[in-house]
Amino acid sequence: MNLAKYRNIIFYIVTIAVFSSLMYWFMIQGQTLEVGENIVVKTHNGSTWDNFLESFKTNLHHPLALLLAQIVTIIMAARFFGWICIKIKQPSVIGEMIAGIILGPSLVGMYFPEFSAFLFPKESLGNLQFLSQIGLILFMYIVGMELDLSVLRKKAHDAVVISHASIIIPFALGIGLSYFIYQEFAPDGVQFISFALFIAIAMSITAFPVLARIVQERNLQKTKLGTIVITCAAADDITAWCILAAVIAIVKAGSFASSIYVILMAIGYVFLMIKIVRPFLKRIGDLQAEKNTINKPMVAIFFLTLILSAYATEVIGIHALFGAFMAGAIMPENAKFRSLFIDKIEDVALVLLLPLFFVFTGLRTQIGLLNEGHLWVTAGAIILVAVVGKFAGSALTAKFLGINWKESLTIGALMNTRGLMELIVLNIGYDLGVLSPTIFAMMVIMALFTTFMTGPALDLINYIFKSKKDEDTIDDSNDSKYRVLLSFDNPESGSTLLKLANDFTHKMNGNKSITAMNIAPVDEMHTYEINEYENDQFKNVIETSNDLQVEVTTLFKASTDIESDLTSISNKGNYDLLLIMLGKSMYEGSLLGRLLGFTTKIINPEKLLNTVKGKSYIFNNSPFDDFTLQILDKTNIPVGVLVEKGFTSADKVFVPIFNLSDFYLLEYAKRLINNNNSQIIILDVAGQIRNNIEVKELIRSIEQVAPNHITLYNEKKIEKEFLNGQDLMLISKKSWRGLIDSKSLWLSDIPSTLIISNP
Repeated sequence: MNLAKYRNIIFYIVTIAVFSSLMYWFMIQGQTLEVGENIVVKTHNGSTWDNFLESFKTNLHHPLALLLAQIVTIIMAARFFGWICIKIKQPSVIGEMIAGIILGPSLVGMYFPEFSAFLFPKESLGNLQFLSQIGLILFMYIVGMELDLSVLRKKAHDAVVISHASIIIPFALGIGLSYFIYQEFAPDGVQFISFALFIAIAMSITAFPVLARIVQERNLQKTKLGTIVITCAAADDITAWCILAAVIAIVKAGSFASSIYVILMAIGYVFLMIKIVRPFLKRIGDLQAEKNTINKPMVAIFFLTLILSAYATEVIGIHALFGAFMAGAIMPENAKFRSLFIDKIEDVALVLLLPLFFVFTGLRTQIGLLNEGHLWVTAGAIILVAVVGKFAGSALTAKFLGINWKESLTIGALMNTRGLMELIVLNIGYDLGVLSPTIFAMMVIMALFTTFMTGPALDLINYIFKSKKDEDTIDDSNDSKYRVLLSFDNPESGSTLLKLANDFTHKMNGNKSITAMNIAPVDEMHTYEINEYENDQFKNVIETSNDLQVEVTTLFKASTDIESDLTSISNKGNYDLLLIMLGKSMYEGSLLGRLLGFTTKIINPEKLLNTVKGKSYIFNNSPFDDFTLQILDKTNIPVGVLVEKGFTSADKVFVPIFNLSDFYLLEYAKRLINNNNSQIIILDVAGQIRNNIEVKELIRSIEQVAPNHITLYNEKKIEKEFLNGQDLMLISKKSWRGLIDSKSLWLSDIPSTLIISNP
C-alpha cells in the first residue's frame, strides 16, 4: 500500500519536473528565433499599481464584462420589483416594467447620470437590444404554445364576437385619437396612416399571458366566465398579431397598395405553416407522446422550426415575433408534450432574457419629456380612450350577448390588461420611427396603468355585485359543524393529512366538514394543463376518501403568493383546525442550508420589517421552516403541523404535558378517543396535573365515557418506553421548540408528531 503511494508521488514529481524543464528549454531556444524580427516590446509608465488599475478599468469597460454587469443588475431589479408587486397582489410583470423605467433615464439616468452612463453607455445598447429580441422571440414562442386552439374551436361563438368587438372598438377610437394628436406628436415625415394604425393597434392589444395568470390565480379557469375570457384573449391574440403583421407591412411599404405583395406573402407563409409544417410537427410529436423527456434531435427540430419561422417573417417584412408566435401555435397539441418543451425554454426566456427587454424599453422611456401640463392631459386622454375602448367595448358586447352585468364587467376588466404585449407593439413602432419619444412614454404609462388597474377593478366589481346569496353562504358556514381544513403540496401528503383529519372527526357524521386544499404556484402551470394538474394533485385524496368513506370538499387555487392565500382562506373560512405538513428546506442539514437560513433571517426584507415592529427576532433559530412559521404567525385558528414518519392512523397517541399552557392538548386527545377509539398516554412532565382540579375533572370525564382509553403517568422526564409502539405524539408549539432546543437524545425515536398551535 505504502509502496504504491510513494510510486504515485514519485511519478507525479518526475512528470512535472521533466515536462517543465522541456518547456523551459523550448522557450530559451525560441528567443533565438527573434533575431531579425521586428519585435515591439510594450513599456508601462508609472507604478505597478497604476498599471493594474488601468488594466482593471479596461476590463470593466470590455463589452462582455459590461453586458454581464447589465444582466446581473437587470435581473436583480426585475426580481425585486416583481416581488413587491406580488406582495401587493399585482402581476409580477408590472414590477418588471417599473424596474425597466427606474433603471432608465426617468430615474437613475436623471439622478445618477454618471452611474447610468457607466452601466448603460449608448454603444452597449445594441448588444442589449439583440439579446432582448432573442428573449422576445422565445417568449412569443411560449405564448403561441400556451394557446389552447381546441378550446378556441369548441367555444368560439360568443368569445370571438366579444374578442373582435374588443379589437375593432378601441381600434376605431385609437384612429380617432390619432386625428387630434398627429400634428403635435407624430415624428417628422411619418404619414398619418402609419401613425394612426400603430396608435390603434396599441389600443387594441390584450396581454394573454397576464390575463391567463390572473384567471388561474382567481380560480376562474373552471367557470363559464373563465372559459369565455380565456377564449376571448386567445382569439384577441391571434387576431391582433395578424392585424399587427398587416400594419407593419403597410408602414414599411408606405401605403396599403404597396403592401399588397407583403400581405400576400404573409398569407402564403401562414398557409404553408398550417397545411405543411404543422402536420409534419404533429407526426414528430406523436413519437414522443408517451415519453417524459424530449431528446436532443427532437429539440433541434423544433428550435430550427422556430428560427426559420421567425427568419421568414422578418424577411417577408412582418417582424420575426409573428413568426415565433406562429411557430408556437402550430406545435403538437399534446398538453404533456407542450409542457415539457415549455419547461425547457421558459426559465431562460422569462428569467434571464425577458427582463432585458423591460430595461431596454425603460431606457427608451423618458417620462421627464412630459414636463408640461397639457402633455399629462394628453397622456390622461390616451389612458381614457384605451380603457373606454377595451373595457367598455368588451363589457357592453358581452352584455348585449346576454351575459349578466357582473360577468360582463369582469370580462371587460380582464380584456383591458395590456402588460408586456403592449410594450412589444410600442417598441416595434418606435424601431420603425412611427412613434416619437414623447408619445412612446405616454403609451408606456398607459400600458402600466391599464395592467395595474385590473386587480383593483376586479375586486371592486366583486364588491359591488356581492350577492345576498354570498352573504348567506358565509352566515351558513358559521354553524355547529367541526370544520377541518387540510392544505397539502403533493398528493401523498394530502392523503396522509386526510387520514389524520378523519381520526379527529370519524364518528361525527353530519356534524363535521373536511376540506382538502391544494394551492399551486401559478408560474408552474400553463393554461391548457391546469385541469390535468388539479386531477393529479387530488387523485390520492379522492381515493383515500373513498377508502375511508368520508366526504371531502376539494379546493384548488393557483397563486403567486401561496403563504398569503393559505392564511387568508384559513382565517375567512370559519375553520376549527388547519392541518399542514412541516415544510423542508432543499438544503436542509447542509452547511449551505444553515448559512442560507442564517443570512435570510438577516436580509429578508419582510422579516427585517417584522423585527423592527417587534413581531419576530432576527437571530431566532426556529425548529420550523420559514413557510410554516409564517402560517403559524398569521393564522388566527388552531394549526396542526404534522411531522410525518410513516403515519397511517392515530390508534396510539402520546401526549406530553410540560406546563399548564399545554392542557389544551387534552381536548384534541378527547376528540381522538371519541372519534377513533384512540389509546392515549398522558405524561405529566411538569407534575402539575394532579394539582389542577379543572384538568383532573377533564381526565375523569374522559375516563367515564371511554374507560381504559387514557393512561396518566407522573414523570419528570420522557423515557424511551413511553414512545415504543406509539402512532402519534401530540405536542404544543412551545414544547416542541423546547425539545428541539434541548436536543433530547430520544428525538430520533419519536413517532409521527402533530404540533398544535393554539392562537
